[in-house]
Amino acid sequence: MNRQAIAIGALFLLALPLHAGVGDPQLGTDHPWYPGELACSTFERLFATQAAMYRRVIGVKPVSDQDKALASWLWRNAHYWHGQEGVEDLWGQGFTRGQDLRSREYWTGLFAHGMGLCGTTHSQWVAEMEVLLGHSRGRGVGVAGHNSFEVFLTGGPYGKGKWVLLDHDISTVIFDPAGKALLSIPEVRSDWKRLTDRKFQPEKQHGWLVCGLHPDDGGVYQRYEVAEYLVGYSGPPPMVHLRSGETLRRYLKPGLEDGKTFVFWGLNYNTDGIPGPERSHTWVNQPEKTHGSRTGTGYKAGQARFANAVYAYRPDFTTKDYKEGVIAEDADHVVFEFYTPYIIGATPASKKPWGIYDAGCKNGFVIRGKGGCGVSVSTDQGKTWQPGGKLSDALDLTDRVKGHRQYFLRLDAGAKALAKSGLTMVTVCQANSSVIPRLIDDGTEVRFLASGNAVVSAGPNRQQAASHVVAGKMGTPNVTLKIGTPRKEPALGLYAAAHVQSSSPPRPEIKYQIEYSTDGGKTWKPLVKDWTVKRQGDEPRDFWSQSMCWGSADVNGVSSVHVRFRNNGGKTYPRCEAHVVYKVVGESATKVTFAWKDDGGKHTGTHVFPGGGEESRWKLATGKGVETLWVEMEASKEKGAGRAGE
Repeated sequence: MNRQAIAIGALFLLALPLHAGVGDPQLGTDHPWYPGELACSTFERLFATQAAMYRRVIGVKPVSDQDKALASWLWRNAHYWHGQEGVEDLWGQGFTRGQDLRSREYWTGLFAHGMGLCGTTHSQWVAEMEVLLGHSRGRGVGVAGHNSFEVFLTGGPYGKGKWVLLDHDISTVIFDPAGKALLSIPEVRSDWKRLTDRKFQPEKQHGWLVCGLHPDDGGVYQRYEVAEYLVGYSGPPPMVHLRSGETLRRYLKPGLEDGKTFVFWGLNYNTDGIPGPERSHTWVNQPEKTHGSRTGTGYKAGQARFANAVYAYRPDFTTKDYKEGVIAEDADHVVFEFYTPYIIGATPASKKPWGIYDAGCKNGFVIRGKGGCGVSVSTDQGKTWQPGGKLSDALDLTDRVKGHRQYFLRLDAGAKALAKSGLTMVTVCQANSSVIPRLIDDGTEVRFLASGNAVVSAGPNRQQAASHVVAGKMGTPNVTLKIGTPRKEPALGLYAAAHVQSSSPPRPEIKYQIEYSTDGGKTWKPLVKDWTVKRQGDEPRDFWSQSMCWGSADVNGVSSVHVRFRNNGGKTYPRCEAHVVYKVVGESATKVTFAWKDDGGKHTGTHVFPGGGEESRWKLATGKGVETLWVEMEASKEKGAGRAGE
């Protein structure tokens, strides 16, 4: 395998493609609860959407810390459910081994999964509170058999600041008996039986039912044991890069086109005979019932399930268009890259609960074509390669890439030899249905915007980042990575994060730095300056011994950047990662197709949005009782027009 490996940097790239794809295409609709990614793909968009939803439901614009926190809580209850997602091989030891298996990155949790156990959702939510309210204003809290969440509120009844309960996972906030302020976990613990009883002064709750998923959930607040500071982080906003010849179709329900091909990345609950993750107690898909509920979510098998994002890529080797997806080539090899904000799924070979981790999985990554050339895959940025066989008919390479969000595909033939191969790559990912745009009755306004950007990543997996280490090493207090854009495109932004062994209890006087250099390490600028594990307010007796440090910066104009992680306390970095956002060369139009059914039957509607980086709108005619089936985006050579079909 190593003898077959080729050094990416040693190969050469030819001229840029004639027709570009689309960088960061996003859609939004006027659906009141599930308008799609254009409403939540950055924190700025997310907070605006949360504020509008809260004002519509409560009649109050969220200005105070308390209302901002409740608006965030309402939105998360409507978009994220309790379930067991499949993990990534973050440590290079397999999916079931490593020092920390929890998915802690915010955008991956929201877009690739939309589900997580209590500790997972609350870890990820820390990153949102960091932006919404300020540094170290959210924390995970260990209670009895559960991981809860507290937010640090200021102003009004909270004065200079106080930790209060804001539990998304069991849909619980608790006001004091006067209904004036939210209570902390220690305050709830002191009288937990009464305060978690739905029948105790329900009017004080202002419409927010205590223990919204199940009336017995309040027993977890009998104990208050562990504080977990800075336990999640946010990387780059979710971006899709559609290359020339590539489509992305997102299905809102499991089953794909035939209704019976189930590709997922999580626990196989197999509820009602449908494989894959699901949740029967959740506000997802019934968010309008959250405020004012007296009975909770109720039970409905499959109330929330996973969705799918299917990439189909057919590179055109008869022109130079294929080069948009290529990171290296010579006369005998072509190497393609793939990055996604979703996560590559699998159809397990068995019905075992965690069959996704076993060998023999299918349908996550399939390539078709002819010509007989060798095929290899790398999931560690080209450091090692896994042979996949010969290009003949169909090769199912799911086991080699499942559970990842990136891969390199190497073909042992040049572009000329591949021109008649009919090469097609189909990558099937798991996605969160709550961030896929949905249609509404009696006509839907569809919004479209493409920033023209894409992202390249060194990480999050340790092996992926290790291929970019140029000084120091993982597991020490000093690590430096180097990352560049795939085809020397101009970089726009840099995102970096580190997993830190910050000790228990964490020492707040230690300062963590993330710095970057755009001149090969001659000079350095701060990405994160004097980051600390800030401790404040009441604390339990124990602490999680690790934390995350993360940040971002503009890096306009360069094609590569160095990123350095260090601290003044000798704390080690078991894992670091860096991501560069860059400008895609050229601007293509985007063809968008929705499929739905209503009182008039099944329909499809298509519109071509022009490129150019400005928001465009399209009015799509729909009937009554609309159910969105799928939505597809495709890089188009058309200039921009519209048509609708039945």
